[in-house]
Amino acid sequence: MKMSRFSNTGAAAWLVGALLNLAALGVTKAEAADMHQLCRQVHNDDTIQDYSPALHDETVQAFKALAPDAQIAPDDSELRAQAQYRCMDGKVMVCFVGANLPCSKMNAARDNPGADEFCRQNPNEKDVPAVATGHDTVYSYRCRNGQAEIADDLWELDERGFAKKVWAELPDR
Repeated sequence: MKMSRFSNTGAAAWLVGALLNLAALGVTKAEAADMHQLCRQVHNDDTIQDYSPALHDETVQAFKALAPDAQIAPDDSELRAQAQYRCMDGKVMVCFVGANLPCSKMNAARDNPGADEFCRQNPNEKDVPAVATGHDTVYSYRCRNGQAEIADDLWELDERGFAKKVWAELPDR
């Protein structure tokens, strides 16, 4: 009886190696597989994926839904720099990174060590800057007698912990 060169273990090792090679080349999940199909399969995946040109038209439509007052849609270089995707409830969600537009999962902790440190150094400052609190915090802070306190809620979160108003569902194919 002649043995095959590829055992099940060998085939699995080859597949893992091929996937690692794709990752080393910078190929994202969005480019390696259809993002809509991926999201239908995994349902929820909080991993942020970079822009995929294969999703260009849907991404522009979603941008227009998020920013209806924008005079023009972003060009390809802006999409490459700003558009990010994730899967939620089997749908592709898109966010456009920008100044104070956090696409990452948000920090909903009420205690903020960066705000605490800032307030020790600036005991009565009305606004604690994001550079101190982190851009992913849900709250804005102020200082009162050297203590940080929550001044306001900045972001309403979706059920996965991301800022609702910066994410839009990508139109399905």
